[in-house]
Amino acid sequence: MTIGELAKKAGVNVQTIRFYERESLLPDAHRWPDTGYRDFDDEALLRLKFIRSAKELGFTLREIGELLDMRILPGESCAEVRTLLAKKLVDLEKRLKEMRRLRRVLRKFIAACGQRRSAASCPALWALDQSNGRRRLTGCRPRRTRCAAVRATGERSGTADPTTKTAS
Repeated sequence: MTIGELAKKAGVNVQTIRFYERESLLPDAHRWPDTGYRDFDDEALLRLKFIRSAKELGFTLREIGELLDMRILPGESCAEVRTLLAKKLVDLEKRLKEMRRLRRVLRKFIAACGQRRSAASCPALWALDQSNGRRRLTGCRPRRTRCAAVRATGERSGTADPTTKTAS
């Protein structure tokens, strides 16, 4: 089958197939001598479907290459596949934990913005300014005068909290 036919059957773009060839995830296809067109077999379609399935599980292209290599000796490589799957699960759990933390921070920012004390200031922007990219943000507590991101470090900067009302 041609590259266009393969792309259609696999549900991918032609450029994706070319990329996978360059990355050695797909073997070089047979080329017709008279036209130079590539002729892909059913194995190429199976590999593309395998790659898509593995990508959906979050595997990197390097990991997918390893899995494809392990398909050659499935009985002997099952333990290796299990190890790779377990590692991927640990990575996923870490990402989920970080995503839950980020969700909490964003909720705190939203709440702080909803309860801001001054029309000229935004507690979430203040917290982002105070982090300077060095600290892990933990969020702004809406009823407090300082952002938890700065408070957690114990650092006292010369910058006043814009959410605090000052006596004039």
